[in-house]
Amino acid sequence: MGKFNDIIQASTPTLVDFHATWCGPCKMMSPILEEFKKAYGAKVRILKIDVDKNPEIANRFKVRGVPTLVLFKEGKLLWRESGAFPLQTLKQKIGSYL
Repeated sequence: MGKFNDIIQASTPTLVDFHATWCGPCKMMSPILEEFKKAYGAKVRILKIDVDKNPEIANRFKVRGVPTLVLFKEGKLLWRESGAFPLQTLKQKIGSYL
């Protein structure tokens, strides 16, 4: 948990993807997140958290469904939403924070 806290405290926004290996929509989000990273480069860090391997982090942020995306900057939760959506929608939702 210590490393996770260090990462979300960074001044670079961190988009945390809470996912599970058995989750179909999570698998759909993987290539979308890769494209998002290509589009924004160093402006954002993407961190994938498997909720089955990291239940304490998932519980801390009350993740009840996957995928859940959460954007942090300097330890502050800026945006959160559950579900899968296309790249353009993701850009519209959080582009203003980057």
